[in-house]
Order: sequence, then C-alpha cells, then structure tokens
Amino acid sequence: MDKENFDEEFKKLWNETPVSNSESEKEACWTKFHSKTFAKKKKTKPWRYYAAAAVLLFVLIGTGIFFKNNASQQEHAVFAANVIENTSSKIKFVVLPDSSKIELSPNSKIIYGNNFATNRKIEVDGEVYFKVKKDKQHPFQVFCNETTTTVLGTSFIVNETEDEKVTVELYEGSVQMNVKGKNQKWILKPGEKFTYGNQTAAVEEFIRFIDFDNEKLSAVSQYIQENYGYKVILPTENLDQKITIRINKKEDLKIIVQLISEMYNLNFEINEDLKQITFQ
Repeated sequence: MDKENFDEEFKKLWNETPVSNSESEKEACWTKFHSKTFAKKKKTKPWRYYAAAAVLLFVLIGTGIFFKNNASQQEHAVFAANVIENTSSKIKFVVLPDSSKIELSPNSKIIYGNNFATNRKIEVDGEVYFKVKKDKQHPFQVFCNETTTTVLGTSFIVNETEDEKVTVELYEGSVQMNVKGKNQKWILKPGEKFTYGNQTAAVEEFIRFIDFDNEKLSAVSQYIQENYGYKVILPTENLDQKITIRINKKEDLKIIVQLISEMYNLNFEINEDLKQITFQ
C-alpha cells in the first residue's frame, strides 16, 4: 500500500474511533497529528512511518475499549470512583452529592460516579434506605443485582440478601422497577414491596406504619431511641401521659419531635453531639 492510500485508510480509522469529540475537534486533532507524524523529513525510513501508525493504532484501539467499557459501566452503574462501605455495627448516615440522604446498614456499601449530581446512578450491595431529593431533570436510579429502581423524589429501602434476593420497600412517592432481560415494568405505590429472586418478581403490601394506640408517651420515647439512636428526656409529669399516633417507620425524626412538641405544648432541644432530645 502506498503512502497516499495508507494515509487515507488511516484517516478513516481515526474518524471511526469512538472518541467523544465533535467532528470539528476530530478534524483539527487529525491535522495536528498528521502534520507532526507524517511530515516530510530527510531520509525518513519506511519502518518509522509504519511504526508510528502502529503505535497510534494501538492507542486508538485502547481508547475504543475504554469508552466501550465505560459505556457498559454506566449502563450497569458500576462506578469505581466513589465507594462508601459500612463496616461498623451501626447505621451509617450519608449525604450524597445531589443532597439525597441515605442510611447505610451494617455490612452494606454503595458505589457511584464523580458526576453523580447530574448522572444519578448508584449501585447497592446490602441494605440501604434512600430519601431522594426531587430532580425531574435527573432521575435517580438504584442498581441492585439484576434490578433497577428509578425514582424522581421519594423514600424507599433497597435490600439484597446473601442469596441475591432483592427487595424494594416504598415508603413515599413512586418508583418504577425494571429487571434485566425482562420487558415488564412494575410501578410501586407507598406501602408496596417489590421482591425479585430466582428469576421471579412479585409485588405485595407491607406495613410501613407503627401505631401507638392510647399508649404512654414514654413508649414513643423508647421507639425513638431504638430506631433513631437519640435518647429522649421528657418532663416527669409527661411520662405517663397517653398518646394515640401513627408514625411512618421511616419518618424524619424532626417531624416526630415537632409533632410531640405541638401536641403537649413543649419546647425541645436536639443535641447532635450527645444524640439527645430534651423536652421541657
């Protein structure tokens, strides 16, 4: 193959390479490369010409593989850029770059990319509770085993057991469930649980509230301590007062505290350092 034909074929290869630049940028880059690599020089040996082409060919093929793998990673949400793991025995609270909040259960982890604020894809291993910030322009997607949970703004729990069974419990909002290789979609409503395992998917209801029916206020205090990790101090005269209330099991703690405050005309102070709530 003469130089002119080789030059033409090589330029075609350059343009076909899946580099994420515009056509004008490709053309400018090619001109710059061509002028430096294939410029006429005295006593240029043919092997240098073909060696330079071979080296670039290797680089371009490598780039193509990188972009192909990267696209595949984005499709399956395998981002190694940020890995957060909970190796402790307590729930770990995390605020994501888009201001969404999560509760990472023990022996669980999440993986997401550096561009998460605009590409909200996250992979889950274990059990994680999500309270997603609403953003209609950037849907929030959670990948767990072969399932994909897509939301705009809601709160839900994703859990993958050791036998690779996935469950999604929806507390607020709406989510769409997809399973790899299946065309069917499942739209969950609050109080519904999606389960996928052994190539079988199912939707059923679950209890998302806890009810206190004419119970002592101290019982609610104990519930807060056991589920939120905050010690509650009540005035002595309020300990035995009765309360009837229904609480969403994943309700924001401050909402519960404010509700008690208004019901009994009490002031409160939350000490984050001591993990303590004092009513007075």
